[in-house]
Amino acid sequence: MSRINALVLTGYGLNCDLETAHAFELAGARAERVHINALIDGSVSLAQFQIMSFIGGFSWGDDHGAGVVQAVRMRTRIGDQLLRFVEQGKLVIGICNGFQCLVNLGLLPGLGGNYTRRSVALTYNDGGNFRNDWVHLAVDTESPCLFTRGLHRLELPVRHGEGKFVTDADTHRTLRDARQIVLRYAMPDGQPARGAFPHNPNGAMDDIAGICDPTGRIFGLMPHPEAYNHWTNHPQWTRTKEAAKRGQTPMPEDITPGVKIFRNAVDYLAA
Repeated sequence: MSRINALVLTGYGLNCDLETAHAFELAGARAERVHINALIDGSVSLAQFQIMSFIGGFSWGDDHGAGVVQAVRMRTRIGDQLLRFVEQGKLVIGICNGFQCLVNLGLLPGLGGNYTRRSVALTYNDGGNFRNDWVHLAVDTESPCLFTRGLHRLELPVRHGEGKFVTDADTHRTLRDARQIVLRYAMPDGQPARGAFPHNPNGAMDDIAGICDPTGRIFGLMPHPEAYNHWTNHPQWTRTKEAAKRGQTPMPEDITPGVKIFRNAVDYLAA
């Protein structure tokens, strides 16, 4: 099969395009950074891509709420193209502001195959502040999410002011029972954070950090996997390196868990 083409959105306050494109390239894809306007005016066709990435940043300054303006603009101008992209079995990942955009579009959680209805939200952190930290995450290994295959626990950075996942009790129950809650904030030993700050950095219900649609092909998460594209990104890297030099632990090899999320997507399409 020819190399997988990944579209990385840019424009209007989005600022994680270079890291996201780099992570996709490390994962074996051909990444192209595309301005939102290029999709809207038709100068770049969504049809040439197999993966679409809604990236982190502050689209339109989050002036009307995180990801709101981007979602409205894309729904009204290319909403039919986005739905066709999903119907064709292609993959979508939304990271931080991209996750916020996906829930505003209704592409997540996609309950009952409805990719236009908004049924969950990401709102202001309980602490009232922007959080820039690393978090521990527990992965539901029985989730249909194809992006997290082979992952059990991982650490990733968070950078957000509106990351608190909320929904009504019935929707939460549906997501839980369908195993669409892919990632939860956890304690360092992998046990549930149970809302405890700073392990749950925003007060998200049920410690929810990421969800997928029923097919597992659309994935949204608040942490930034693209920001953990090399082992030296980790704040404990120097300690890890010293322990490896002294023979206490093996030196990390291959790709990071962050890049593994992107490689899972590429491998799925290449199979």
